[in-house]
Amino acid sequence: MSTLAHTMMTAARHADSGLVGPGELDRYPYAETPGADRVATPHWEGADVELGRVGRRAAGSRGRGLHGQLVQQLGQMIVSGDLGADRPLVPEEIGQRFEVSRTVVRESLRVLEAKGLVSARPNVGTRVRPVADWNLLDPDIIEWRAFGPQRDDQRRELNELRWTIEPLAARLAAGHGRADVQQRLADMVEIMGHALGQGDAITFARADNEFHGLLIQVAGNRMLEHLSGIVSAALQVSGTATTTCDRPSEACVAHHARIVEALAAGDAAGAEGAMRQLLTVHPEVERVVPAPREH
Repeated sequence: MSTLAHTMMTAARHADSGLVGPGELDRYPYAETPGADRVATPHWEGADVELGRVGRRAAGSRGRGLHGQLVQQLGQMIVSGDLGADRPLVPEEIGQRFEVSRTVVRESLRVLEAKGLVSARPNVGTRVRPVADWNLLDPDIIEWRAFGPQRDDQRRELNELRWTIEPLAARLAAGHGRADVQQRLADMVEIMGHALGQGDAITFARADNEFHGLLIQVAGNRMLEHLSGIVSAALQVSGTATTTCDRPSEACVAHHARIVEALAAGDAAGAEGAMRQLLTVHPEVERVVPAPREH
C-alpha cells in the first residue's frame, strides 16, 4: 500500500465520524437548553408550535460556533417549510428564542441572505424567500433539502445532475495527462480496495469523495470545477458513509479503476463511458436516467 493510502486509512480510523445510523434523518443532535422555556416569545407561539419546539433545542450542532449553529437551525427550518415563504424574521425574537446576541443573529441572517433563503429590505424587514429564489446549488441547501421533506426530489435531482457533470469531466480529464493526478486517483482506488477488504465504509467513502472531486478539478474547465461541491454534497446526503455506488463493493472499485486506466491511456471516450457505467451502478440513477442513445 502506498504511503498516502496508509496515512489516509489510519487517519480515518482514528477520526470521529459523527455519522448517524441508516434511516436517521436528523444528523444534528441537540440538547435541551435549561430555562429556554422561560423566555417570553409571544410571536413564536400559537400557530407556530413547530417553530417554538425547534427553537427550544440548543443550537448545538457539533463542531459549529454560535453563528454556524444558528445558520444551521434557521436554514433547516426554512428548507423544511417550518418557516414558510414571506414569513417575517424578527431579529429580537430570534435572539430570545435561541439565546444568542443580536450580532450573531444579524450575521446569521446575512449568510442566509447570501444563500437566497431570506431577503432584507428597508421598512419591510427580513422575510423568507420562495424556493425559486434559493441557491439550490449551495452545499448547505443541498444537505438541508436531503434531510427534509424534499429528500426524495433532492436525491433524484442530484443524481440527474451528476449524470450530466461527471461523464463530461472524465472526458475532459483524459486530455490532462498529469502524472501526479494520475497517481493520486490511483491511490484513491487503492484505498477503496483496502477499505472494502477491511469493512471500513468511512475510509471507502472519503476516498470515493476525493476521487470524484479531484476528477472534476482536473477537467480543465473552471465553470465545471465550480460544481465540484455539488458532487461532494451528493456523496454525503444519505446520512451515512455513502459512496457513488449503492454500497462499497468490488464492482464499484473496478469501475473506478477502469476510469483511471482510461485516463492514463488518454482515452476520452473510454473515460466517459466508464464513468457512465459507474454512475448507473447506483439504482436511483438507473431509475431516473435513460441509457445513452446509440448513434
